[in-house]
Amino acid sequence: MFASKAFKRVIAGLVVGSALVAGTSLPREAAAQAKPEQYFGIPSFRVGPFAAAGTGFFGGIIDYLNYVNATGGVNGVQMVFQECETEYVPARGIECYQRLLKRGNQQMHIFEPLSTPIAYGVLNRVDDDRVILTQFGYGRSDAADGRVFPWVFATMTSYWSGASAMINWIASREGGFGNLKGKTITHLYLDNAYGREPLPVFRALSKKFGFTLQEIPVAVPGIEQQSQWLQIRQSKPDWVILWGFGAGMNSTALTSAARINFPRDRMLGIWWAGSEEDVIPAGDAAKGYFAVANVPPGRQYRLIQEIEKTIYGAGRGNLQDPKRIGTIHWNRGVVAGMFWVEAVRNAQNRFGKGQVMTGDQIRWGFENINLTPARMKELGIEGMMPVMRLTCEDHEGAGVIKVIQWDGTRWVTVTPDWVSSDRKMIRTMVEESTARYAAEQKITLRDCAKEK
Repeated sequence: MFASKAFKRVIAGLVVGSALVAGTSLPREAAAQAKPEQYFGIPSFRVGPFAAAGTGFFGGIIDYLNYVNATGGVNGVQMVFQECETEYVPARGIECYQRLLKRGNQQMHIFEPLSTPIAYGVLNRVDDDRVILTQFGYGRSDAADGRVFPWVFATMTSYWSGASAMINWIASREGGFGNLKGKTITHLYLDNAYGREPLPVFRALSKKFGFTLQEIPVAVPGIEQQSQWLQIRQSKPDWVILWGFGAGMNSTALTSAARINFPRDRMLGIWWAGSEEDVIPAGDAAKGYFAVANVPPGRQYRLIQEIEKTIYGAGRGNLQDPKRIGTIHWNRGVVAGMFWVEAVRNAQNRFGKGQVMTGDQIRWGFENINLTPARMKELGIEGMMPVMRLTCEDHEGAGVIKVIQWDGTRWVTVTPDWVSSDRKMIRTMVEESTARYAAEQKITLRDCAKEK
């Protein structure tokens, strides 16, 4: 099942071209023209059970950085990078953090591991090093409170907000919140910090709305699920929320559901369980499956078309298989790279155009990101993202999702509008959690009013 022909075809397209794996973005042109360089460390994972996400996501970031460079950089400053392979292993991720922190006289100011366990592992290091830990749709959810976590950004929808929005959508399918009472919702999750992160929200909502929450962990890497689906067959839940990661775990969940005749249109996956690579290996077993998306798929966005023309048209694309352009993992990486560059651009607008920015300056740039409809039109990302802004107090910004469904060949958007979370409830939970953390760590809250 895991080693099916379909799965092998997917994996065959994941390996990146060797010319860019450990290098920097357009190094020869940058060196020849002696342009100033803003350095980024990229702790990617291109091998192992989670490679499908890593090659797509980090490929999207690199393609966007190269696109920015090809179109003049940020006021002439080139975006350069160096990669380090983590294999999604926490110890390797921490090692990569140390390795990437300095490159000659350049310092890394943004660290994006795409791994909740790695994010937790470096959480206590970033403040001292003045490094921004960007958790693009993962990681510690209470890091949305910038007063307590000044160097961590839970952008743009945290797991807590995602969990709330998922229950909101399920309630809409059931005819209202009142109809959740007496239902059973299974949380099938990868048994690590990632899979356990939404549990406080699911437990609180279970008490609030009266549904039974069945918590079923799956050991990393998530391939062995026989006993878990035996539990599901016996309990007959109304919904299964799949909090999986990696094409192996997610496709196994879908084929296992088909084996016991659990309807896939009663399954809802988190965004890391809702990519093309997650469903294609499952074949017909994936048809009808729902997932949520923080960035929808597609090549219809102007920015995606410009990257394809400018970067892939010149033979400099980071994906070995250009057919992955517009897929969910890659689109998500492009948007993550856009956040980096938008923060640098904001910082330059305040502290000096054409200059290399410091960590403090880029943090200010993040905290002043304001993606209005007009700004998204300028960037060519209308529809890829919700309108949102970040502030000193709010390092999350949006807290919304879209729901998509696999029709057997492609993802179809089910909710044209963004589905909101219970923002008031989530913010209350965030502040209660950060208050405890601040007391334990003896942290004095930032006075954001004085920093504006």
